[in-house]
Amino acid sequence: MPKSQAQAVSSRLVLLIKCAYWVALLIIAAMALASFLLLQQMIAAQQRDDALLDLVSTQKTLSQRIVFLSGAAESAAPHNKPPLVAQLRTATDEFEKNYQLFLDRTGADSIALSTQDSNSFHHILFSKPFHLDYFTVGLAANAHRLAAALDAGRTDGSGGYKNAGGEYIALDPLLANATLSGYAALSDRIGTLADQRSQGLVDLHRRLFLATISVIVLVALLIFQPMANVIQRKTHELIDARNSMAFIAVHDGLTGLHNRSFLIDHFETLLAAARRRRERLAVIQLDLDRFKQINDTLGHAAGDYVLVATAQRMRESCRASDLCVRLGGDEFVMILSGAGTTEDIEMVTKRILAHLNRAIVFQGATILPGASAGVAVYPVDADNAADLLVHADLALYSAKKLGGGALSFFSEELRRELDHRKQIEQDMRTAIAAQAFDVHFQPQVSLKSGAISGVEALVRWKHPTRGMVSPAEFIPIAEKCGLMSDIGRIVIAKAIAQAADWYRSDIEFGRLAVNVSGTELREADFDAFLFDTLEKAGLPPQKLSLEIVESVILDDEKTGIAAKLRHIRSTGVHLELDDFGTGYASLSHVNPNEIDRLKIDRRFVQNIHQNGDNSKIVRAITELARGLGISIVAEGAETEAELDSLLAIGCEQVQGYSIAFPMPAEKASEWLLARSPKKARFRVVQGGSVA
Repeated sequence: MPKSQAQAVSSRLVLLIKCAYWVALLIIAAMALASFLLLQQMIAAQQRDDALLDLVSTQKTLSQRIVFLSGAAESAAPHNKPPLVAQLRTATDEFEKNYQLFLDRTGADSIALSTQDSNSFHHILFSKPFHLDYFTVGLAANAHRLAAALDAGRTDGSGGYKNAGGEYIALDPLLANATLSGYAALSDRIGTLADQRSQGLVDLHRRLFLATISVIVLVALLIFQPMANVIQRKTHELIDARNSMAFIAVHDGLTGLHNRSFLIDHFETLLAAARRRRERLAVIQLDLDRFKQINDTLGHAAGDYVLVATAQRMRESCRASDLCVRLGGDEFVMILSGAGTTEDIEMVTKRILAHLNRAIVFQGATILPGASAGVAVYPVDADNAADLLVHADLALYSAKKLGGGALSFFSEELRRELDHRKQIEQDMRTAIAAQAFDVHFQPQVSLKSGAISGVEALVRWKHPTRGMVSPAEFIPIAEKCGLMSDIGRIVIAKAIAQAADWYRSDIEFGRLAVNVSGTELREADFDAFLFDTLEKAGLPPQKLSLEIVESVILDDEKTGIAAKLRHIRSTGVHLELDDFGTGYASLSHVNPNEIDRLKIDRRFVQNIHQNGDNSKIVRAITELARGLGISIVAEGAETEAELDSLLAIGCEQVQGYSIAFPMPAEKASEWLLARSPKKARFRVVQGGSVA
């Protein structure tokens, strides 16, 4: 699944979980609210039932009190009757008031359908056998009549009382008993209904509680568990990412070996352990002899495959206590603890090289990468990490000069060479600061016409104490220590300034050819520097050629060099492919859209008249260039025989000692001036004619 699609699915899943989470919370909150309201309802119903029961109990008591006061007032002496009658009236009024309150609270109605329900208290109030409403009203009415009669003093001899109409009033004890029985039944009925209601509410509350528990369980299973799984997965992803970052910080991303940073951090620890155990420690620096050729011919995928295979073979060749490191590119380091004697180290290193030099098959192609090794030993060669790495690198450089698959130990001779290199580097830095590098010029001419087709600018360094230092000696050191770009800019500026002086002086020099390395072209401001130098000197871009080797034009587009070269060429600056035939250029790049001139390497020119193979190679290159419309120049021609052979082949432009040696600016100016075409001089004679 693509990363963007996976992120979209993950976002939707997180959104769904969030929505479900909030829905679940709302459901739980609603159920909790319902449970609270139900509990409140239960409490309110219980309070209402308790109030009704208290009211019914009071009515029972009042009915008995009315009966008691009626009897007491009837039999009391005349002077004791008024207080008893007053109490009777009060009890009766309260009895009526409480009954009305009961009716208001219960909403009792004699025409309600519930009067037919034997289980309702309406049935007790308005239906038989109790007819509590009838007996209550009747008891209260009789009590009022009795009180009124007692107040008027109307009684007969049989103990009855007369009303104003002369009717006798009888206080029926059965009425009071019926009323008492009805309220007792009403109390039981209210209690029963209250119990039933409470039981129903309890059952409902129990079901609601169980539903709440069920929802919580479902939420836990369907929401919180997936959420916990997502959190756990994200946590694992974060942990994996942290571990991956920690791994990448100390390991090489391609091969999985430890990287330079890890080596720098842990080398001193390894040295301390070796010092404590009084053991030798061997630093083996490895380099693939033909790695650039593999990249140029088979591509970077093949190069990466070779690096991975080499790293795996290094792991297979060493012990668990040894350390394998990729420094960068095709450079590796192995640290062997407890290395033993020099003979042991040599034997182990040879075994490692034999394992690394085995053929590698990539997509059907057999690759022989080859590997060379340089060895430095603690404590023999150095006692610190930095010097050991430098000494191993110097030994590797010595091994590579011996040929592929070679092994070299650091020695006193190499130490002296290292000291010499360090001194040269220091002196070069001083020379760069003083811009003490000079430029010599070597002409290029046409064998047919003798015309000057160009001059090549060559760097020269006159050391204040050593005299002239050969470029073959200081240029590799400058490239190794990163000073080549600074030297190159000094050469370019001085060469362009001299060519501009020739241009202003009308001295024919063809085109100025300046060597440019890939390191210089990789600098972001190189093209800006070049254009600014041309503009300040006043030299047209068409009078300048940049000489680049095949590896530069084949450089990956990702580096930006190819685009930069196209930009430079678009301004009129020419591009020349130097040392053609010695690299691994693809013919797809040898075309007039990218290259203006090919320069045949001197190894094909020397003794061309005696070497048939070289003659065939030069002829093929010449015909290729002529067919593509690209000019060609051969360098290194030193004898008349070589010049004749080149002319016979068709390569007419040459550069070499047979034409001229590299010369300083003053002598080059004299040489060019002496061979420049003579311009006609005009003078005015008498009569206005021109002669």
